[in-house]
Amino acid sequence: MSDTQSDGRRPVFAAERRQRILELVRANGAVSLRELAQSVHSSEVTVRRDLRALESEGLLNRHHGGATLPGELSREAGYAHKVSLESAEKAAIADLAAALVEDGDAIVIGPGTTTQEFARRLTRHSELAVVTNSLLVAQVLAASRVEVMLTGGTLRGAILALVGSAAEHSLAGLRVRRAFISGNGLSAERGLSTPNMQVAGVDRALAAAAEEVVVLADHTKVGVDTMVQTVPPDRIDHLVTDDAAPRDVLDELSGRGVRLHVAQF
Repeated sequence: MSDTQSDGRRPVFAAERRQRILELVRANGAVSLRELAQSVHSSEVTVRRDLRALESEGLLNRHHGGATLPGELSREAGYAHKVSLESAEKAAIADLAAALVEDGDAIVIGPGTTTQEFARRLTRHSELAVVTNSLLVAQVLAASRVEVMLTGGTLRGAILALVGSAAEHSLAGLRVRRAFISGNGLSAERGLSTPNMQVAGVDRALAAAAEEVVVLADHTKVGVDTMVQTVPPDRIDHLVTDDAAPRDVLDELSGRGVRLHVAQF
């Protein structure tokens, strides 16, 4: 069985294509369906079929947004890897999320490359207070007129954020308008999740400090479930994502009362 290439390249046989897919997933830990299809020059329908076959052999885990290695529920991707993924989608998500911020607001922002992009859109504000445990967010806002308060805590180098009991305690008693947080997975059943318990603890504290929770998640995270739940679906008020996110998951989240903001490309 093979796929004939429309641009004249030789057909790629299923076994060869699946080997390429497996190599990509092993090299990156997690790869989106779109990236896989582009890398092996095949349709997403064909790659989905390949992923089902590889999953049946126990070689990877398949999810709505793509594939991960077995055991990836407990693996946290580092900043250097995440910053290169889905950059256009993250920029569009950041643009939409910024529309939810007004002068005079007090907000909290969690760690992540998407929230870093979001923070770049906030530098135009002159009356805004931001509390964050993310060094990246603080750095982006450092030269602006935004008032920035960093939590305490222990530095987690993989995501350049402060975690632990000191970070959680510094958020206790705060009350802000909205929390803008990300994560490694978002499902309709469990809400937002992350592979790391310390990160999850601070994410919960960020959410608890806010009247409303806004989740920023590109399509590779929607429909994905990782090890530690941070924010249950009934506590999520807004989801900002892109139009490649699986429609069935978005519909179910909407049915649970989550307000959807979908970036179009």
